[in-house]
Amino acid sequence: MPMLRPRVLALFALVCVLPILHALEKQPASTYHARREALAAKLHGGVAVLFAADEPQMEYQDYRQDEDFFYLTGWNEPGAALLVAAPSDPPSAMAGPLDPQGQRAYTEILFLPTRNLRLEKYTGVKLDAATPNAAQTAGVDRVMQMTELLKVLSDMIAADRRLNSRVWGQEGNGQAQALLTVTAATLGSSTAPALHDIAAITTPLREMKDAGEIDLLRKASDASIAAQRVMMRAVKPGVTERAVAGQMDAAWLEHGCERWSYPPIVGSGPNSTTLHYAENSRTIQAGDVVVVDAACEYSMYASDITRTVPASGHFTARQREIYDIVLGAQRSAVEAFLAGKSKINDRDRRDPDSLDTVAYNYINTHGKSLDGKPLGLYWLHGLGHMVGIDVHDPAEYPAVLKPGMVFTIEPGVYIPEENLGVRVECVFLVGQDGKLIDLTADLPHTADEVEAAMKAK
Repeated sequence: MPMLRPRVLALFALVCVLPILHALEKQPASTYHARREALAAKLHGGVAVLFAADEPQMEYQDYRQDEDFFYLTGWNEPGAALLVAAPSDPPSAMAGPLDPQGQRAYTEILFLPTRNLRLEKYTGVKLDAATPNAAQTAGVDRVMQMTELLKVLSDMIAADRRLNSRVWGQEGNGQAQALLTVTAATLGSSTAPALHDIAAITTPLREMKDAGEIDLLRKASDASIAAQRVMMRAVKPGVTERAVAGQMDAAWLEHGCERWSYPPIVGSGPNSTTLHYAENSRTIQAGDVVVVDAACEYSMYASDITRTVPASGHFTARQREIYDIVLGAQRSAVEAFLAGKSKINDRDRRDPDSLDTVAYNYINTHGKSLDGKPLGLYWLHGLGHMVGIDVHDPAEYPAVLKPGMVFTIEPGVYIPEENLGVRVECVFLVGQDGKLIDLTADLPHTADEVEAAMKAK
């Protein structure tokens, strides 16, 4: 490589650590407006400031936006901030367009970093506040330069000191804390405004998925199903766990997903009994069962699927016995489900309305370990969790399951002394009619179906 001048060398070093930004399928601008309006209505007269996720530390890592920031904006680049303020009385000069009744709406401003024209030779053209039609392109009422955020927030608090105790943001976010500290100093105060955790508002908003979100979740599950089918053909004695994970990775990229939802778990033999086994370094042996917990994201929305397969293509009698018990536990939970009443992720397993209780009782009464212990002793985790922009979407557990929610049902039994672990996990949507819809229904499910899929060409 030829010698580079210091300034060029510095630019080259910056380019070498640029994150990978994926083109994502966004929702209509009206959807994000509605979400921000719902947020504003919950601010109790306050103001929310959210920051985009930082760039990744490692070279050429994928950039993944902060979940709440993406939910509210659809914006997928670092360096940005969103300000949303509740309707003010009298109306703020910063407020958005008038609503049809002539009342001033809530305030929303997206702050963007100033363009770096030299860097754009490597990254492509970026948007900033000076870009024509920036607000329309970004889908917000107003776009301003990031350098103006401090002044805007300071002016708001100076105009209404009640805001000093009504600032909402991402808990533990260093940028938010720094902004509030400098804001206080700007206003001549030694005490920074208290920061209320925005998750208290966004968690219930994100629990209910709209039609656009459900479409993306279906696409994530469809791509994950395709990868799971590839896995069923790939697993055989002599193949490494990592090779299986690699084939799945290629499959979901081919089907339009940008990344996995979480590091794939391909646990064979003794590794099948480790819940979050991540090394994927063992060579699969004849007679193993292989627990494969692997799925992908489509435009930031996750799937989460687990299947357990026999390395030799056929379950032994004991493996099939445990598999059928785990599958039976899942089916018993599905059959017991009642929208608006059933709960998920009840670790105590004592509530009669808890699907965890239903599945646990099934496992505990339908089988034993080789030395006679009830199998409930070998189930080590909750029955399921919410799925959305995060594979473990936020919720207040145990959560009552209502129309619009998307969640997993994933019973499992893990018997280390037998090198035998089995988990079966599917993703379910609660339909508007209160019925469960299995988003993973097209994937082999029973022991017979799994064995048949392993023989498919």
